[in-house]
Amino acid sequence: MKIAYISTYPPRECGIATFNQNLMRAIGANFPERKNILGNDFVVALNDSENLDEYEYPEEVKYVVRQNHQKDYIRAANFINTSTADVCIIEHEFGIYGGESGIYILPLINRLEKPLISILHTVLKDPSYVQRIIIREMAEQSAKIIVMSQRAVEFLTTIYDIPTEKIQIIEHGVPDVEAPENNPIKNLTPFKNRKALLTFGLISRNKGLETVVRALPKIVEKHPDVNYVVLGNTHPGVIKNSGEEYRDHLKTLASQLGVSQNLHFINKFVAEEELIQYLTAAEIYVTPYLNEAQITSGTLSYAVGSGAAVVSTPYWHATELLAHNRGRLFDFKNAEALADTVIELLDNQAMLNQMRNNAYEYGLHLRWPVVGSEFIKVAQEACFNHDFRDKILKNSIVDPEIMPKFSLGHVIRLTDDTGIVQHAKYGIPNLKEGYCLDDNSRALIMALMAHKRNNSKEAFDLLPIYLSYIHYMQTDDGNFRNFLSFNRSYLDEVGSEDSFGRTIWSLGYLIATASSNSYREFATELFQKSFGHFRALKHLRGMANTIIGIAYYLKVHPTDDGMVAEMARLTQPLIDAYDKTRADDWEWFEEGMTYDNAILPLALLHSCEITGNERAKEVALKTMEFLDKLTLSNGYLSPVGNDGWYYRGGTFPTFDQQAIETMAMVLLHFQAYHIFRKPEHIEKMFLSYKWFLGENTLRAPLYDHETKGCCDGLLPTGINRNQGAESTLAYLISHLTVLEAFELEYEYNKLSQKKLVGAK
Repeated sequence: MKIAYISTYPPRECGIATFNQNLMRAIGANFPERKNILGNDFVVALNDSENLDEYEYPEEVKYVVRQNHQKDYIRAANFINTSTADVCIIEHEFGIYGGESGIYILPLINRLEKPLISILHTVLKDPSYVQRIIIREMAEQSAKIIVMSQRAVEFLTTIYDIPTEKIQIIEHGVPDVEAPENNPIKNLTPFKNRKALLTFGLISRNKGLETVVRALPKIVEKHPDVNYVVLGNTHPGVIKNSGEEYRDHLKTLASQLGVSQNLHFINKFVAEEELIQYLTAAEIYVTPYLNEAQITSGTLSYAVGSGAAVVSTPYWHATELLAHNRGRLFDFKNAEALADTVIELLDNQAMLNQMRNNAYEYGLHLRWPVVGSEFIKVAQEACFNHDFRDKILKNSIVDPEIMPKFSLGHVIRLTDDTGIVQHAKYGIPNLKEGYCLDDNSRALIMALMAHKRNNSKEAFDLLPIYLSYIHYMQTDDGNFRNFLSFNRSYLDEVGSEDSFGRTIWSLGYLIATASSNSYREFATELFQKSFGHFRALKHLRGMANTIIGIAYYLKVHPTDDGMVAEMARLTQPLIDAYDKTRADDWEWFEEGMTYDNAILPLALLHSCEITGNERAKEVALKTMEFLDKLTLSNGYLSPVGNDGWYYRGGTFPTFDQQAIETMAMVLLHFQAYHIFRKPEHIEKMFLSYKWFLGENTLRAPLYDHETKGCCDGLLPTGINRNQGAESTLAYLISHLTVLEAFELEYEYNKLSQKKLVGAK
């Protein structure tokens, strides 16, 4: 039997990486006939870096997935499907996969043609909507879900509604080694002629190490030969964001309490044999985690498996593993109780030895070869019961393989410290044309989307530039100017209603999605200052853009009755315009279809999502269907051209096609999917997006792979090669919307399958 593993993997320093390596070896050790302990098993490794060569992986790693690259997940599924693997084992923890809560893993497991076994290292008691979806979908796609505690089974059955028969407990494995009689660790300074308390693992604030430091003065008063030894590196994520701030805090705290000489850090990641030596050299092992939400702790399992005397806070795994006098518990953050427990054990050697013996005896059935044999049984059963024909496979509606790699290259080229330049000559910024509010508002939305998608520092660094431009263009009475020359001179006193509405949209979107409170507060101030001008809007597109901004604002402030009323007031003119103009052959708001047409039904969909206005939903549906019939009926998007526009009874203008029309269509159908949950809207969304890539009237791509910009339009004679901000931002917003939609593949593909089955 050959196994493909999906996991982080050494040399990446990660507990799950070590677990997976141990599991591979444990399973391999149960096949003595293999010349190589790993046989033909292989690993698909998860990288936390964009660089595929970040880690020098061993030969068993045959494929690398970059955490935030959606395409890598699809390619990994194809790699596994075409391999000789008989079964696939995946290690799951939300943080090691890309997208919101690691949702990028779903397209991979949905495409697997091999039987799947999922090992859950985290099962949350209070999952978010997306986290619950991920675990349920993993259960549906898996032959078996493996967890390591009874509490995890309870959560999966009661919170996630997963059938009991899908779940199996296999406890966390521990090294199959014994400590040497002459333990070299006992000769190290923190251990020699000392009684050591030990904690090991990656260091971060949620480990609660300060509780042990606060307990030291009382312990040392009774047992002055006690040292507290912290073994392990600081967590890489913590290093990246905060450096050694936590370790330094612990040192300062120890100094303040007068126990600096009793606190020792050993900053290294140790191999298992050496770890067992540390565990058996210590008098007591301590896990002082701060709350109960720890369903599995590998470090605790290792401590019990080595026969250590363990004192722990009562998190979920500890309450199970330390039962029957295999350890002692103390309350969270209770340094006094910890000190009393440690003193009691150090005063009573017989009690301490009994705890160690109990832990050691229990740990024998946790040894990796025993655990490996359990996984072999599960894998053999999965292979025996697997029938590929039972799994309905359907190509995704969205194909990320045809999408260019996302790049901010051209946007950065167009952006200076004032804002994003309005126009370009080919791919070169045209500084003579200066800046406009429309584009900086779109740029703000795009940068927020990009940062939300993959935590892009490039995108985050752009946010204050665009927000600052909006602030600079706001007048004292809350309105906005639009145009600014390259020398930063105002070119108008009051901007258009379109630019006003697009700015409100961008501010509302920032309020709803920003990760920075300071940016959100600043945007809220600008938004509310402009409120007095909402009632002055007279043009439908200005109203529509404003409605969308209000909708995002209300997702954060749903009880703002004044804003709810304003949305209802702004929605009514769109409905009235439709009622006044519509006819059996003309389901539209005006006598002509001019520019940015899909924004009008899009605004109504946002409005009805917030207010439940059924009339708005009805008008949105009818006008969207009318627009689709005109622009998508040829099997590709052919938006209303700006060369004359389209009037009732007139000729449909094929050219000049603009990128903002396409962006609005992409956004319209993605919002329609959110409202109606019909896969056809995802199909139309992706079909519209492909206009940028060449599925259009001229069969010519507008996205420029060299500059990473988007051409300004489709002309009768070809492509407008200029690549200004409007078209490039329209492309990037569309691209990011499609990637967001792709995260929901598990959902809309199932809906498509149900529709096909129903049709039969």
